This record gives sequence, structure tokens and C-alpha cells, in this order.
Amino acid sequence: MDLYYYPGCTLKTKSKNFEDSAIAALAALGVNLIELPRWNCCGAAFSLSDDDLIHQVAPVRTLIRAQEQGAAKLLTLCAFCYNTLKRANMIITHDADKKDTLNRFMDEEPDYSGGVEPVHLLEVLRDDVGWETLAEKVSKPLSGLKVAPYYGCTLVRPSDIALDDVEQPSVLHKLIEALGATAVGFPFETECCGSFQTVSTPEFVNECAWNILSSAAGRGAEVLAVSCPLCEYNLAVKQKELTVQYTGFKQLPVIYFTQLLALALGVDTEGCRFDLGYMNNQAFLESKGLIA
Repeated sequence: MDLYYYPGCTLKTKSKNFEDSAIAALAALGVNLIELPRWNCCGAAFSLSDDDLIHQVAPVRTLIRAQEQGAAKLLTLCAFCYNTLKRANMIITHDADKKDTLNRFMDEEPDYSGGVEPVHLLEVLRDDVGWETLAEKVSKPLSGLKVAPYYGCTLVRPSDIALDDVEQPSVLHKLIEALGATAVGFPFETECCGSFQTVSTPEFVNECAWNILSSAAGRGAEVLAVSCPLCEYNLAVKQKELTVQYTGFKQLPVIYFTQLLALALGVDTEGCRFDLGYMNNQAFLESKGLIA
């Protein structure tokens, strides 16, 4: 199966471990990712101002690039990219006046009417591959590993673009179980990590990170699985400060779900890219006997 793929900016810089592990894992599943030519930044976050159409140009232009390739779907990995592209596409398909304005503004581009569906990798694994098929292809089950699935904000909000149930999502849980690990539910699965407030209000993000990490650890989780580069940053980098700020806080490995997927599918350690990231996840997985 071939799928057109939109990487976004961060996966080409700070989150190569996210991209490389996803490409390797999907290759093991027989899925070939075709990187979209001439892609641009999605805008990083969806503008909440109703009349701020200029911020929709970037994601719509990316969807036009996919349209030019004849793509019916456009795969994303980053939760922010998924959210931004999905909501921009919804404007095009639900608001004729805004669609007309955007198309007239981009007068050097082909018109776009919403014919490309932005999808997240978790949707592809659930809907196109299927959990049973995925489980059959697992060659190195993650037995004994207790993983807390962390969704954050942008995969499940707002409800009209959510890839799963807003209040009780399960797609990450089912992925973790298909890989042979134990999914550890916890109350802060869909709470915000603090997002871009890490720049302006870092003390607030510290509190968010502590709530999420201590909640997961308190339920017995040994690792937190994430799908967003900003979540990885806020929940991994902040842990050094949390060990000083909160008595008794113990660090919890933060790993992209694609790295766990690649590992379970038999991708070698180099392909999983445990050498990258903000924490020494390779040493943790070695201690669990999951990598040599």
C-alpha cells in the first residue's frame, strides 16, 4: 500500500526519531510512504480567530500539493499537524464563502474543494491495517512492558475532527495491546501538556507535566507513549526540574508510539532511533530485556 505523507517541520529537525521509526515500522507492514513534494509548514497551530483566514493558507496549500499528486488521503504523524490540516480542510468543506476567499487569495494555485482527507497514522493502523493483522506481524512482543497511552489535546479535540472518542479514547490503548505490552490507563490521558506555554509560562508547564507523569506512574506505568513532538519535549525535558521541584518524583521514560511499534515489528535498534530524544530510553529498554 502506498500513502502520501506529510512530515511537517519538527519531524525533519528535533523529532527525527519520530519520523524514522514510523517509516521503518510501516515498511515492515508493507506500507510505502511517499513524502509529499513541495510541502510547507502547516502553521503549527490552528487559528481560533474566525476571520483569520490568512493562517489557513499554509495548511490548505499543503492539501493542494496532495491534490496535485492525486492523493485521496494525506498521512500525518504529528498530532498538531493532524489537527491543523483536518480543521483547515473542514473550513473548505463546510464554509463556501471562506473556501471561495481562500481560493481567490491563492490565485496562482489550483482551486481546492476539500477532496483530500488528512489522516493520522493511528487511524491507518486501526482502520486500514487492523489490530488483529498488526498483532500477527509482531515478531518481538513487548511483553512485561507497562505503557501509559498519552493522547494530549490535538488528537481528540475538537470533537468534530477527533480520531477517537473524546472522553474515553482507546486507539492508543489497543495499539499498545496489539504490540504485546500492557496498556495502563490513567486520568490525565487527554489533559494538555501545557503546549506552547512552555515558552511564556514554564512554571505552568511544570505543573502540567507533573500531573500527567505522576498520574501515569501512580497507576504503575513504566513508560509514557506520545504522538506529538511538543508533548515529548514538555514531558521529557521538564523531568529534570520536576525531580528538584517535587519531592519523591521519579523520572518516567517518554517514547513515541512509533518507536514501540517499530521495536515490536522487529526493526533493529538503529531503525527505531532510540539514540535520539531527550531521555536515555535505550538504556531503559535494555534494562527490560527488550533490546540487546
